[in-house]
Amino acid sequence: MSVVYLACLLVALGAMVLLDARFRLVFWRHARRASIVLALGLVFFLAWDAAGIALGVFARGGSRFMTGVVLAPEFPLEELFFLVFLCYLTLVLLFGGRALLDRPGRRGRGSRG
Repeated sequence: MSVVYLACLLVALGAMVLLDARFRLVFWRHARRASIVLALGLVFFLAWDAAGIALGVFARGGSRFMTGVVLAPEFPLEELFFLVFLCYLTLVLLFGGRALLDRPGRRGRGSRG
């Protein structure tokens, strides 16, 4: 049993929280809306995983880097944290890109030199 993969996910998630806080992208801008969207994304991907597991498409697989904790058949603990990270990353990238595009002083599409 190892916590390497889970620790990596938690470090990446922590970095995402720091980016979000620093640039006020998602939760530091609209916490309630962000929570709802993150929860909906998580529910979608949990349903996706459940369907994949039921159809025999998804299997847990073994790795010496995982904790071995299984929340449901073929659903390891790390998968839950990965799905949270995936949804949060998507929100940060979306709103980060939007913030970059909306920056003052950015040249318009049709402007020249």
